[in-house]
Amino acid sequence: MTDHSIASGSPYLNVAGSRIGRIKGVPDDDMHTIRRLLKVWRDHYPRNLLRSAFYDGKQRFNNLGISIPNIVAAKAGVVVGWPQKSVRALADKSVFEGFETPDGDPDGIARIVTDNALTDTMGEAIISCYKHSCSFLTIDYDPDDPSGERILVTPRSADWSAAIWDNTRHRIAAALTVTDNDQWGNMTAFNAWLPGRNYACRHDAGGWNAERQDNRLGRVAVVPIVYDRGDRPFGHSRINRTLMNLTDMAMRTMIRMEASAEFYSVPKIWFLGLNRDAFSQDTWSSLVSSINAVSRDENGDVPTLQQVTQASMQPHGAMLETIAMLASAETGIPAEQLGIRLTNPTSAEALAAAEDQLTRIADRQNRAFGVQLMNAMSMAVQLRDNTADPPDLTGIRPLWAPTRVVSEAALADYYVKVAGANPAWADSDTGLARLGLSADERRSFRAYQQRVRAQEHIDQLRARALQPQRQAGDATARQTAVSADASQPVDAQTPPDELKSRFDALGVAVRAGVEPEDAANRLGLAGIRFTGMVPVNLKEVADGESGSGPAVGRRPQGTGSGAGTADQGVSGRS
Repeated sequence: MTDHSIASGSPYLNVAGSRIGRIKGVPDDDMHTIRRLLKVWRDHYPRNLLRSAFYDGKQRFNNLGISIPNIVAAKAGVVVGWPQKSVRALADKSVFEGFETPDGDPDGIARIVTDNALTDTMGEAIISCYKHSCSFLTIDYDPDDPSGERILVTPRSADWSAAIWDNTRHRIAAALTVTDNDQWGNMTAFNAWLPGRNYACRHDAGGWNAERQDNRLGRVAVVPIVYDRGDRPFGHSRINRTLMNLTDMAMRTMIRMEASAEFYSVPKIWFLGLNRDAFSQDTWSSLVSSINAVSRDENGDVPTLQQVTQASMQPHGAMLETIAMLASAETGIPAEQLGIRLTNPTSAEALAAAEDQLTRIADRQNRAFGVQLMNAMSMAVQLRDNTADPPDLTGIRPLWAPTRVVSEAALADYYVKVAGANPAWADSDTGLARLGLSADERRSFRAYQQRVRAQEHIDQLRARALQPQRQAGDATARQTAVSADASQPVDAQTPPDELKSRFDALGVAVRAGVEPEDAANRLGLAGIRFTGMVPVNLKEVADGESGSGPAVGRRPQGTGSGAGTADQGVSGRS
């Protein structure tokens, strides 16, 4: 649907210009609803305009006409910004950070948020909500995207919008958003949002015409952003009548204080018994001159000089402090933030306790805002996919920055203690959020974890591929090391374990049929004497086959007396 932006025209709207008789292209039933919406807008626009004036510091001074002269009141400017402070102090605690999508975001929620810069524009909707009691988010196709895949989620201010509430379904039944006006403030374009259809209405030389757009939502593509709903579906304003009256009282007090300062900025001096004609210069010159003199009167008497004491500013300051305390109680903002300095300086703990009420309100509002944001995302996905049924967004939830200011030391201490009792919590998004990490910081940390895990997986695959080569190399190295160690001659420094290992190896070699002297030389046992005994498992080749030799198990002739055991093949000492 075409959305005509407000490129030119008056910043204010003419209420009389909203009385529209007929719109070409709109059926009678829908025209009746549009007229109701226009009447709602006309009825609420003046009050919304007044609240905007208080927020912007442009309200007209409400003079009681008792102690402040009209000439002073006409020149008075707004010096009390409590209405704006009331709105911004609470809005600053509602910082939208996006959505948590634990299943990998198959619905493309992050793309919708990014395309609409919703983390920034949601702040505009919240400020307008606190200012006028409500604002709106409209969901529509992007007219500049012919594919229909880009969805616009646009914040709308209440002073340029109107809506009708459906008490049965607890949602908006119809809505209207003004999109353009002329230089005289007459409405020239607006959009009407009805269930399953929208109308882009525009006025030209031929009258009012409408462009219809149908959708499959089955409901109005508008969600309300409401403050303090209570018994009113469109909520209450932070700039209520009480705060506006307190602001007017504070303004009058400040102007009386200013007028008193002007009257008593120079000393008030009275000359008793002196004619006014005695002053030849202007009054200001007489007051600031270093030397002044007056002559005696015709009777020779000297005029009497008296100075009037300046009036005290203390009553004005005390009254302003009283008004500020009332405003603090009304808004939940600490008095120090309203420009009042108390007698005893307030500690950080006391300031945090003073903001506790505002923090609780912000937590409650964030939950309410989150519900409407989820409704907006559901309609955006359904509109983009052009489906008859809304998507299942179970598990997705909006993320908000913490509303309480907690020191980093306290956060770290809490995190360490809970992580010690529940290690799984420490690496969860909940734990990282309680540590003070924002949504962007958590996403960056998760991306870093994925890079580390990917690198570890690559290293494991590389190690697994190189393991056979490494094992072969280790075996070769061990064999080389054994050979190198065995080639070393035995001396007095050879450890007993090493010596035993060499003799065990010598026995194995001899039993395998290796020449004893050759095996001894290779094992570093050169120079040892052998008894001539051979193992029983070594058979001498028969004389008829290869030659003669000693019988198995018997000692050869000429080698001395004694006989060896069956398994004793070698004996000797180094």
